[in-house]
Amino acid sequence: MKAVVTVLGEDKVGIIAKVSQLLAQRNINILDVSQTIMANNFVMMMAVMVPDDLDNHQLNDEFTNLGKEIGVEITLRNAKIYDAMHNL
Repeated sequence: MKAVVTVLGEDKVGIIAKVSQLLAQRNINILDVSQTIMANNFVMMMAVMVPDDLDNHQLNDEFTNLGKEIGVEITLRNAKIYDAMHNL
C-alpha cells in the first residue's frame, strides 16, 4: 500500500533518523520525502510503500509510541485519502 507519513513537532536532533529507522525495520520503502521548519516546528511528509503483510493498526501504534518517545506527532495514512482530498 502506498501511504503518507507525517511528522510534526518541536525540532530536535534525530527525528529523521528515528523515523527512518522504524521504517527500515518494517521494510517500508521511502519513495519521497519533504521536510521543513515552520515557526520553530519540524514538519516532514514522506511517501512510503508499506508491504501488504503489515498490519496498519499495529504500525500506527508503533508510530504513536515513537512520536511520544521523541516528542512529535507521527501519523500514517493510506495515500488514497490524500489523493481523494486533492480531487474534490
